[in-house]
Amino acid sequence: MSFTLTSVKSTAFQLLRSSRVGASAPIIRTLQTSANSNMATADDTIIKKQPRNKTFEIYRWNPEKPTEKPILQKYTVNLNSCGPMILDALIKIKNEQDSTLTFRRSCREGICGSCAMNIEGGNTLACISKVDQDITKSVKIYPLPHMNIVKDLVPDLTHFYNQYKSIEPYLQNTPPTDGKENLQSIEDRKKLDGLYECILCACCSTSCPSYWWNQEEYLGPAVLMQAYRWMIDSRDQFGPQRREKLQNKMSLYRCHTIMNCSKTCPKGLQPGAAIAKIKLMMAAE
Repeated sequence: MSFTLTSVKSTAFQLLRSSRVGASAPIIRTLQTSANSNMATADDTIIKKQPRNKTFEIYRWNPEKPTEKPILQKYTVNLNSCGPMILDALIKIKNEQDSTLTFRRSCREGICGSCAMNIEGGNTLACISKVDQDITKSVKIYPLPHMNIVKDLVPDLTHFYNQYKSIEPYLQNTPPTDGKENLQSIEDRKKLDGLYECILCACCSTSCPSYWWNQEEYLGPAVLMQAYRWMIDSRDQFGPQRREKLQNKMSLYRCHTIMNCSKTCPKGLQPGAAIAKIKLMMAAE
């Protein structure tokens, strides 16, 4: 009886083992075959895909040849092998066609403001501007308008940053004598929303006709919005002194509420509204 039971157990174990092996083998073969088939299909699709060539007309100027006039140089990019944004196309052109093409870029996320330029007639950031998929239309790209040009799509922002520096964009206050922190309420903090997000890309200032013709004295929408940001910060104690700097006919009052600044801001901010609030504050003093 003992011999018979042992034989039955051994036979059952062998049957179970063989059934498991037999069941798993076809599944493995099926998965491998399916994966290979999918890869082959994807490769065939890429090979058969027709190129979608789009023309980019890009402003070119070389400071080493100052007597030569700027030109619009044409480049063709296959959109099938290019990212969706204008900056992707510019990088592809620079990497694969013309290494002399010059432009600024950094974050590629609409955060740093480096790649500000004029695309199809509007100031914006190349990294967040999608390429029009209509290959029958070309894309025209210029540097920010009415600025001195360093090279190609690179504007000289020295004066713009000097204007920003002139408003002293940092907290100015007298430390409390008791040594306590200068706390800010949630409500006062919310007043800064829509102001502190400015990335100083200069899209708004270079879209403003008043800034085009008076930028030596008129501060422009970007800088004035930042001036307002510090004026209303509850932790800052130099609001009157900040407004006193604007008490002239040029620094602030060259704004004629054209509102190009608010229309073109890639962050969706409202510089025109901030300027109007500065005027209201100064009128009430």
